[in-house]
Amino acid sequence: MGLTRAALTVAATALAPALVTTGPAFAAGNTSPSAAVSAPAADAGSGTPVGEISDDELRIAILRILADEDSGWRVVRDANEALDNGTTEAMRYFLETGCPLAQAEDDKVALLRILGNPDSGKRVVKEVDQLLDNGTAQDIRQWLETGYRLAQAEDDRVALFRVLARPDISEAMRAAVGEAIDGTPEEMRYFLEHGQYEVDA
Repeated sequence: MGLTRAALTVAATALAPALVTTGPAFAAGNTSPSAAVSAPAADAGSGTPVGEISDDELRIAILRILADEDSGWRVVRDANEALDNGTTEAMRYFLETGCPLAQAEDDKVALLRILGNPDSGKRVVKEVDQLLDNGTAQDIRQWLETGYRLAQAEDDRVALFRVLARPDISEAMRAAVGEAIDGTPEEMRYFLEHGQYEVDA
């Protein structure tokens, strides 16, 4: 990892409390951050091209993006600027061009935050590094929506097998870990974050 990426990771991690979440919180069942962004950029959610809808429909499309709790900091900022400007051109530009560009920036911030998380596992870190080096905006978006969940699940499974390898593991813990390994990625993550501390409690 180069000095620039390290500095950006530190900055993104430090700013995390001030930013709207852009990474996928799949443990809570949300595997599609900012899912409302791509549809308005294409057709404002009505099947009609952005260039053909009225000013009111443009505003509604942008307000839907703002109402999406998964919209990132840059998307929210640029959406507000488009509404504040209020012209048809500004709103159409945001939906057709500005929103995808803002989403791409928010997605990179999400990657840097994941990279700066000390709990990120080996596969997650490896895939984030590859995306930051060579990934397109579409690659990054797809990974945040689906790949992150799969990479995290693999890292979590490794962590669970490490728990099983402890020499002092109790039978209750062994059974609980086995159940978690057989579960969904969300269940494995929950067990590592919470469940293991409730066994034998």
